[in-house]
Amino acid sequence: MMIELSDAQMALLLTAVARENRCLYPVTTALKGGAVGNVAASLLKRGLLEEVEVRDDATVWRCAEDGTLLTLRATEAAVRFASSETVPPDEPAEPCVEGRAAPSAKRGAAQEALLAILLRPEGGTIANMQEATGWLAHSVRGALSGVIAKKLGHNVASVKEADRGRVYRIVGAGSH
Repeated sequence: MMIELSDAQMALLLTAVARENRCLYPVTTALKGGAVGNVAASLLKRGLLEEVEVRDDATVWRCAEDGTLLTLRATEAAVRFASSETVPPDEPAEPCVEGRAAPSAKRGAAQEALLAILLRPEGGTIANMQEATGWLAHSVRGALSGVIAKKLGHNVASVKEADRGRVYRIVGAGSH
């Protein structure tokens, strides 16, 4: 079964999966209005999030009828989905133009590809991420520090490996 998620759903889900406790809250992704609640409800309905009891007021999703405070946590299905090594492309690859890769049809799809690579236990190299996104190396590095680390709040570590060179992966709780 193929799961298709919007950019907002993917960003929230991958952030939760990357955290040690797999909790969705606190949300670090900037979404307007009631979008967080709508996205969370959709992920809950799909079985990618589950409600669990919580004691911290800052992470409350809702209060049950009996007064129990509940938050949302990524399910095992979400972890399997996020760690899958294949990210289905939105469209067939576009041809190269003047020796450079054509721009990605959707920035969100490229961001999802980066997150999928970074969440794998073996991580990925800049070349892996360039191949997955069609971006130049400086664009990949910019996305790693600007979007993945700063905007989404993931802790991106890099290690120089003898056989692969510099390898990047998401480590830790996924929050600042």
